Amino acid sequence: MIMDAARLAFANLFAAETRSVFWKVLGLTLLALIALWFTLRELFVWLALPWIDALMPGMPDWAGWLTFVVGIFASLGLALALALLLAPVTALIAGFFLDDVAEVIETRDYPDGAPGKPLPLVEAMTGSAKFLGVVVIGNIIALLLLLVPGVNLIAFFLVNGYLLGREFFEFAAMRYRPPAEARLFRTKHRSTVFLAGLVLAAFLAVPLLNLLTPLFAAGVMVHLHKMLSARDPGFSPAHKAAAGA
Repeated sequence: MIMDAARLAFANLFAAETRSVFWKVLGLTLLALIALWFTLRELFVWLALPWIDALMPGMPDWAGWLTFVVGIFASLGLALALALLLAPVTALIAGFFLDDVAEVIETRDYPDGAPGKPLPLVEAMTGSAKFLGVVVIGNIIALLLLLVPGVNLIAFFLVNGYLLGREFFEFAAMRYRPPAEARLFRTKHRSTVFLAGLVLAAFLAVPLLNLLTPLFAAGVMVHLHKMLSARDPGFSPAHKAAAGA
């Protein structure tokens, strides 16, 4: 079931229906990084270079090239920092397009089922911010554990597998269920969701391909939620409470 969901989601990444979302995410990510680079560079020129000049007063004119060299190294450092921010920025931007991916899958692969409801704008923004936090926190933990031999790789997969599985499955479930019910449904099927999260963590570990992690993860969990719902059609805390009353 998990591998079927992953296979279908991967095929969906390059389908004609989702190609526009694919290019929107990459294009907006590049624009955001370019804008951030120019902003940080101008801040450096405005704040740091005068401080360097004040630190070394009376420097002869021929030594002005030092400032130029410092500027070059600062620009390279900013470029490296932005490269490290590539995945988190992509995650933040892609979070606004997850419902588009879900709608394509629901319409094309499950035409007989009721379509899900897109999350309200505030919840979508919150979910996007949460996923950004998941990526950042998960990888900070994994980087800290790099100091522990034999644990670092396992930690990367376990931490990211749990966090990615939880966040994206609840996103998919909340298109059909109230938030509390979506969380309970995930808890009931937590083993399956965690194993699917490990697949997402493996995808996240592949350079460049990991930029598409949010779109791939959304697709996997939409399929997985559909499959689990078909196997567990009677799950509904409200329905069970009413039946027991």
